[in-house]
Amino acid sequence: MSEPSPIPPSPPEPILEPDLAIIDPHHHLWDLRPMLPMFPEPRHGFIETLIPVAYYGFDGFHADATSGHKVIASVYMECGAFYNPAYGEAKQVVGEIEYVNGVAAQSASGLYGDARLCAGIVGHANLLLGGAVGEVLDAMQAAAPRRFRGIRHQGAWDADPAVLGPPFHAPEGLYRDATFREGFAELGKRGMSFDAWLLEPQLGDVIDLARAFGDVPICLDHCGTPLGVASYEGRLKERFETWAASIRELAQCENVMVKLGGLSMYNCGMPAEGPAAGLGSETLAQLWKPYIETCIEAFGPRRAMFESNYPVDRWGASYPVLWNAFKRITAGASDEEKAALYAGNAARFYRIEEALA
Repeated sequence: MSEPSPIPPSPPEPILEPDLAIIDPHHHLWDLRPMLPMFPEPRHGFIETLIPVAYYGFDGFHADATSGHKVIASVYMECGAFYNPAYGEAKQVVGEIEYVNGVAAQSASGLYGDARLCAGIVGHANLLLGGAVGEVLDAMQAAAPRRFRGIRHQGAWDADPAVLGPPFHAPEGLYRDATFREGFAELGKRGMSFDAWLLEPQLGDVIDLARAFGDVPICLDHCGTPLGVASYEGRLKERFETWAASIRELAQCENVMVKLGGLSMYNCGMPAEGPAAGLGSETLAQLWKPYIETCIEAFGPRRAMFESNYPVDRWGASYPVLWNAFKRITAGASDEEKAALYAGNAARFYRIEEALA
């Protein structure tokens, strides 16, 4: 199997605030190489961004996490990796948890440094199973009892199929579906969290979900994913206030937090060029600042957390440059606020404080 071409790195920069502790609460591990032939030609732009990082395992993430910034821990985010079909259709997702739990044990051995990578694990379970999903959730918890924290069931959909590409479209209105919500209720019974990924025009769906389940901790991924490609190309400024109004409305739900990142994804168009277009952290900070500052102002510094979304966000920046851009945006924040935004909030939401003690 031929190896994908490597992504050229962003120009090196001095690490800003190298002693600021970071918990990266959103990254993936995967091997997409066997699946690449299944994607039709011509490939959608989002698929093209993944090809250079078609394999991204422990070594790849460890190299990024130890490239200069003080990453003390991370939380793994589901991405459909390493499912085990031997467990049956509903429970094949347990394979991903087993794999990541092994990676976490590898990191926890201390042989690779002090960082506790994958200290928390977020998996996927099909909430359209309704109440029957409880059995799947219990199996996932049993597979990683010290690290499994909750699930993500992505709901990204748009009427324009070019925004995401066919492999990534969820059913329209998924978060409002009655059977989905029956399954969602099983999270609350078990004290598990939910990561929500959907697109800016859909933010009303997660607002409605959060209001209906005030007892379930929800984290909105990727600042709600503003769109800047396909039929949304050139419309970021036009849609900014619509996006911001939805973010402020969602922030009224006390059970919701927001992840600050994901803006370097192909779908957002910030930057429009990639992969690793070579833009410096100052330029990226200018692009992302209106979105990140709006989220922090709406949710407050105790309900927001920075994320890398790696390796997807490698489209726009290397790992060191990505975190430098974030640090430029928060240059005026207090030490207490930075401690919360970069590590404390993630540790609390994903309940990994003990793993770091």
